[in-house]
Amino acid sequence: MSPRKNDSPTLLDLPAEPTDRFERRARRRGARFVAGLDEAGRGPLAGPVVAAAVVFEARKFPDGLNDSKKLSPDERERLYDIIIDRAHVSVAVSSRARIDRMNILRASLWAMSRALAGLPCRPDHVLVDGRDLPPGLPCSGEAIVGGDGLSASIAAASIVAKVTRDRLMAAMGRTFPGYGFEQHMGYCTAGHLDALERHGPCPHHRRSFAPVRIALGIEKDDGPALLPGLEDQD
Repeated sequence: MSPRKNDSPTLLDLPAEPTDRFERRARRRGARFVAGLDEAGRGPLAGPVVAAAVVFEARKFPDGLNDSKKLSPDERERLYDIIIDRAHVSVAVSSRARIDRMNILRASLWAMSRALAGLPCRPDHVLVDGRDLPPGLPCSGEAIVGGDGLSASIAAASIVAKVTRDRLMAAMGRTFPGYGFEQHMGYCTAGHLDALERHGPCPHHRRSFAPVRIALGIEKDDGPALLPGLEDQD
């Protein structure tokens, strides 16, 4: 495996939407299968982290790919179906228990490694959203900050991961009504914090996250500085 590489462009280089320039560059260097890799669900108080790996054949990228957070739910669902139809796709999940046992970063990287290993083709190069490459890559890799808004393959992976996780959270909401999982997807919203205070944590709440520990009475509430932001962040 080649050393970790952070290939994030400067602000002046940022395209308006993801392109296949990273994929084309890798292919010029001899790579046949270039995988995009991303995860969804690092920030929430509940539920799993979902990672997705996506490999497109050259020039099969659908129009409209973008960072999943910039797309509407309907756009994500539409693109999800196209991605599944056109690309090699693999998904892996790190459970709440694994997140609490390993910590959120290591559990996210573990899920990425599992997603990559599940692809039906062996990638020659991997493009990863963020600053860290997952351990045990079978090939060269690039860590690209903001990659889901730059690389078409990473954007596709972010869509698959987000749609898959949202579906899991909606199912969780039906099993544990009262928390609103199907609406906030486990993120730290005011409504979620209120439900956590009223009902206490359910089995899917992450015990290693401060608001859940406060709800369990095993950590003191020292104010808002302990709480993650209310925005939807992966």
